[in-house]
Amino acid sequence: MFDSLTDRLGSVFDKLTRRGALSEGDVDAALREVRQALLEADVALPVARDFIAQVRERAVGEEVVKSVTPGQMVVKIVNDALVETLGSEAVEINLNAVPPAPIMMVGLQGSGKTTSTAKLAKRLVERDKKKVMMASLDTRRPAAMEQLKILGEQIDVPTLPIVEGQNPVDIAKRAMQSARLQGFDIILLDTAGRMHVDEALMAEVQAVHGVAQPVETLLVADSLTGQDAVNVAEQFNKRLGLTGIVLTRVDGDGRGGAALSMRAVTGCPIKLLGVGEKLDELETFHPDRIASRILGMGDVVSLVEKATENIDEAEAEKLAKKVQKGQFDMNDLLDQLRQISKMGGLDGLMAMLPGVGKMKKQMAEANIDPKLIKRQEAIILSMTTQERTTPKLIHASRKKRIAAGSGTSVQEVNKLLKQFKQMSGMMKKVSKMGKKGMMRGGLSNLMGGGQMPQMPGMPGGQLPPR
Repeated sequence: MFDSLTDRLGSVFDKLTRRGALSEGDVDAALREVRQALLEADVALPVARDFIAQVRERAVGEEVVKSVTPGQMVVKIVNDALVETLGSEAVEINLNAVPPAPIMMVGLQGSGKTTSTAKLAKRLVERDKKKVMMASLDTRRPAAMEQLKILGEQIDVPTLPIVEGQNPVDIAKRAMQSARLQGFDIILLDTAGRMHVDEALMAEVQAVHGVAQPVETLLVADSLTGQDAVNVAEQFNKRLGLTGIVLTRVDGDGRGGAALSMRAVTGCPIKLLGVGEKLDELETFHPDRIASRILGMGDVVSLVEKATENIDEAEAEKLAKKVQKGQFDMNDLLDQLRQISKMGGLDGLMAMLPGVGKMKKQMAEANIDPKLIKRQEAIILSMTTQERTTPKLIHASRKKRIAAGSGTSVQEVNKLLKQFKQMSGMMKKVSKMGKKGMMRGGLSNLMGGGQMPQMPGMPGGQLPPR
């Protein structure tokens, strides 16, 4: 979501950190570029102006100018200001209410309300162990109610039975009563949207709000809509008193300014991020982690959390034992590729690693296909059981058959086999070194003096400088 802003700020801070000493003029010139970058990323003008004023006040102080690393001090100040602008700390969904706690989803048409409702329901059931019901109050969009019902069936969350001819207020009353009688903890109310904020829509959602008295009123906003999203947030906040914002499509190519602006303009915390199309791709919004990502510092905490959620301990233990015996095969490689996909693919993982902005650029320039992992999976799935366990069997005619079966080329099959060979060599080194050897020699022994093995989907080469 913040790629363009990250690139622009990265080049500004590269110039700053390369200089030994900084004058007030240097800081001002850098902040002019930061201001321009914020505006180009769709940050509202008043928000950008306040942000720069806040940073400048701290950055031209004596402790920065006389600091041993003034450039890095300015980066830290910008990071701290970003965290404050984005909301300082994560704010979770408020579940401290008498059941059934109503949560109302509002927003414009096409912002992703219905999908976000289902994502939130899944999260509340699986993570918070709540008994959840969903109800569609959207009587205007064709098949909106059916869409929520189908999503409910996919995630095994009940939806309020559809009764034709009822208005949204009556549906809300019925939903509250039904949830109360059936002992649900939470009732999610998916309201109708419009292409623009209009009086009829606002009157309707206000009436529903009055009946439901929701513990949370969440504005679902598309992060790709830019500055218009800020106007929408202001309008809904005035009429309903929003308690939080859910940003959708943050995995898209938008400029990300909406996230910075909406929090600053409305004072409402951004609580959740929709990071993909799948129903489990909803994350808590952590201002400090997002600020680190914007400044190219990565987000290692989120990476560790993703790994914990997606990596099966039993499978990891099994792989470790195979590695110790030097028995790593194509089935194991397939498992690794699938785990990378589960954790958001190469793009998703790289966004969380510190200092990978330049590497991402190099990958883009090298035309590395983000769907490469899927293609590699297809190649392995086109192999026979025997070929997967004993890749040495794969000669020219077999490579042609595998390429044809996976819809790839012989060159891609060769490349994957080469990567597998490198990884197998690395695994054998691990098994020979044992735990003591690893402790003594560390990664330098494993990497053979700084050479990084070509991992699945990744270009091989030198390790980055420390």
